Amino acid sequence: MHSIPAAVLDDLAPQGILRAAINLGNPVLAQRGPDGEPQGVSVTLAGALARELGVALELVTYDAAGKVFAALETGDWNIAFMAIEPVRAAQIAFSAPYAIIEGTYLVAQASPWQQVAELDRPEVRIAVGQGAAYDLYLSRTLKQAQLVRADTSADAIALFLEQGLDAAAGVRQPLLAAAAQNPGYRVLAGHFTAIQQAMAVPRQKASGAAYVRDFVERCKASGLVLQALQRSGQGDVTVAPSA
Repeated sequence: MHSIPAAVLDDLAPQGILRAAINLGNPVLAQRGPDGEPQGVSVTLAGALARELGVALELVTYDAAGKVFAALETGDWNIAFMAIEPVRAAQIAFSAPYAIIEGTYLVAQASPWQQVAELDRPEVRIAVGQGAAYDLYLSRTLKQAQLVRADTSADAIALFLEQGLDAAAGVRQPLLAAAAQNPGYRVLAGHFTAIQQAMAVPRQKASGAAYVRDFVERCKASGLVLQALQRSGQGDVTVAPSA
């Protein structure tokens, strides 16, 4: 492997350690394995980047994307795995996406809703995980429905079930899992947004960000992203096309 420029190492692994923020709140990206350690596509990508840079890897775990973003201010991580969102882009340099996931709704089986657009009406209350990409998207786009925020995406599903709200918004895969565990609920077939999952670097780290953008493209082309998704039981997730 070619030598890594010093500016890249300074940006991504000061003191020789790559600190990667891992969001366990999105099970498409990361889950706890049988040994309790984080696994999944984001963990695989973090490990591959650390090996390529020739540095140690430290995983910094969070239970919600909003908390990952908040930790940017305290400098707790060098890279993160987050959805591309305009609100975040002011402070974060994103790679092109490596995976595309759908934002949709969990509703009661008996509810009248069939299409995602039908829920944007007065009196409709939708549970969301605070600061998640789908929360940011719905905050921008919903005109009439009310968002009820929980601490994490998992908490949002629990809030919906406990309080009898009209819907829980979220990523399709965990919503399907919740519907399977709770008879009497279903996930709408359509989606309100395609969530672009990317690698993220603090915006001022220009050399590191450029390196990560190239790294993600190589990982998509080599099949690493697809293999990591399949290994972690997320083989139905779409790998993003080359940028």
